[in-house]
Parts: sequence; C-alpha cells; structure tokens
Amino acid sequence: MLFGLAPLDLASPTGDHGGSHQEQADELTARIEAAAAIDLTMVMILTTETNNLRLMDRRLGGAAIADKMRAQIAQLEGVHRHAIRPGIRAQLAHVLSETAALAGWQALDTCALSDAWDHHEHAISAAREAENPALLAYACGQQAYVLIDLGRPAEATELLQHVRTTYDRRVPGHLRTWLAAAEAEAAAILGDEATCRTALDQAAALLPGDDADPHVPYVSLNTHHLARWRGNCLVRFGDPDTIEDLRSALAGMDGTYNRAEAGLRCDLAHALLAMGELDAAQPHLYRADQLATTIGSRRHGRRIKELMRAATRGSR
Repeated sequence: MLFGLAPLDLASPTGDHGGSHQEQADELTARIEAAAAIDLTMVMILTTETNNLRLMDRRLGGAAIADKMRAQIAQLEGVHRHAIRPGIRAQLAHVLSETAALAGWQALDTCALSDAWDHHEHAISAAREAENPALLAYACGQQAYVLIDLGRPAEATELLQHVRTTYDRRVPGHLRTWLAAAEAEAAAILGDEATCRTALDQAAALLPGDDADPHVPYVSLNTHHLARWRGNCLVRFGDPDTIEDLRSALAGMDGTYNRAEAGLRCDLAHALLAMGELDAAQPHLYRADQLATTIGSRRHGRRIKELMRAATRGSR
C-alpha cells in the first residue's frame, strides 16, 4: 500500500468474480455427480464398447471409427477425471488405458507418430493408476513401435527388453508371448539376427494352448499369428523357411484381421520377390493394397508401394 499497489477493492482483493466462481462450482458439482452415476454395470458397458471398437478396428481400420473412438475416449476421460470412489476410478482407468492404447495403434497405422506417442503416454498413465502390470507392459510395448517407425529400432529393442525384464513374470502367457515376439521384430529391423531368433524361440515356448485370454482381450495371438510374426522377422534375413511360415499363417487367417492380413501378404510378397518369384508375389501385393485401402492404413500403404517398385525393377 505504501507503494500505491494496494487493490482498489480492499474487501475483495481479486475483484468481484463471485458469479464466475459460482458457475465453476456448479459445473464441477455437475461433473462429479455425473461421474458418481458410474457403477460396476456402467463400467462393464464401457468395457464392452471398447471391445466392440477393437473388433471394428480389425475389420474396418481406425479411419472408419475415428469419431466413435474420440467419443469413447472423451467420455472415459470425463467420468474418470471426476470419479471419487477409488474402486470405480481404478476400473475406469483400466478401460481408459485399453482405449488409449487402441487409439495409439490406430494413430501409428496412419503414420501420425506424435499422436501415437501421446495416446500411449495416456495409456501408460492410466495403467499406472489402475495398478495393472499387464496394461502397463502392453502400452509400453506398443510405444516401442513408435520408436521403430521413427527409425530408432535400437531404442525400441532396449525398451522391450526392459519391459520384459520388469513385467515378464507378472503378466499372462499371451502377453509374455506378445512381448517376446515384439522384441524379435525390433531386433530384426535392427539387423540383430541372434537376438531376433532367441526372442522368437522364447515366444514359441511361452505361447499358451488357448487362442485367447479374457484377461488380456487386447492381445490376439495363436500359432498362426505367431507364424506370421516369425515370417515378418525372418524375411529380413533371407531365411528360406519364411515362405512356408507365411503361407501357413495365411491359411490360418479367419478373415477378420484385415490389418494383420495386409501385413502378412506384404511379408509374403517380400519373401517371394527375394526368391525371384515375381508372378507369385503380384497377387499378394494386389490383395494387400486392397486391404490397406479398405482400412486406411498409410503404414502398410507405404510398404506396398516400396514392394511394387521392387517388383517393377525385378521385372526389367
């Protein structure tokens, strides 16, 4: 006050904002009350909606369900942020982590790498609040693919090895298999054949007999999927068994994993081109292109163009 800096309204140092303060209080109260309406039944409904989005993503791709994904994440974020009961809040964090990880994978498929990274950071944070090591390991493992697409396979391999060391004994068998296969893929891209083959052998040994585990619905992995993954890795080293692995995997595809089939046909075309079998490779490239276009996969689209250019050069 001695320096002439005292507020004009001594009774209200911040000025008269009572109206806006009350609006904020009313809005926050309404959000907390809306979140309080979420019970176990509602959590199950939200979980089912995320599972349905996952199934739609496999067939249609992320672009076709982008609006639905944004709405689901916005709804989950809203109720999670304002949930008070610890048990419900933790379960909402669980669903939010699964949904954010799915959004991250979709962003990766469209080559939106910054968005993919942010979605996975969101998934990791939610998994920590849910205190679920499987969700945390999965989100970190998927984030490694962002590093791969950034051209940083060494860091991706290091991250996956850290995740396996930290969480391997604390997560279900299907996820342990998934993490081992992901490490193999990162090592293959890095050009480390020894690490790749070791991780593939570990993945095969870890794979449970059942096709699915209800505790990890975000991991879909069986012998056919693992054969596809093995072929994807070993095609980079010119392994002659790759073609048979990939054909076996293709025979076992059930037609609902369009993104996976597009990738598989790219790998098979790659292997056939490496063997000089241009005519055999063409139908796989054509079908892969159809699938990539259907699901809006820019990631696969870029690879298909590279393989088509290689096929053109090989035919000259």
